Amino acid sequence: MSDTHFHGDSRRRSTRVPLKIEILVQGLGEPLMCDGVTLVVNRHGALISAGVPLRSELKIKIQVVLTGMRANAKVVHVDPERPQLCGVALETPENIWDLSRPPDDWYDTALQS
Repeated sequence: MSDTHFHGDSRRRSTRVPLKIEILVQGLGEPLMCDGVTLVVNRHGALISAGVPLRSELKIKIQVVLTGMRANAKVVHVDPERPQLCGVALETPENIWDLSRPPDDWYDTALQS
């Protein structure tokens, strides 16, 4: 069994899972549309490689090409060396990545009570 946890940051809100899926990125409130790919995902966001450089705090909509699932998000980190490599936070934590067996901490604990 592989270890899907990435060590070094205990502040993560949900387990990160390496997953490469094609996405579309659309700007909210400004003209932007590009292809991209996820590199690592979790219930709260993802590390993505976008077709164009993005900027921090940019509000975007992400659509998973294969499933059509979509969510609003915000760019929370841009790699200064590679501005197309970005961390994004989903507006509402959810499994838009359509993982069939997500880690246990991806489930809403309030619903499990």
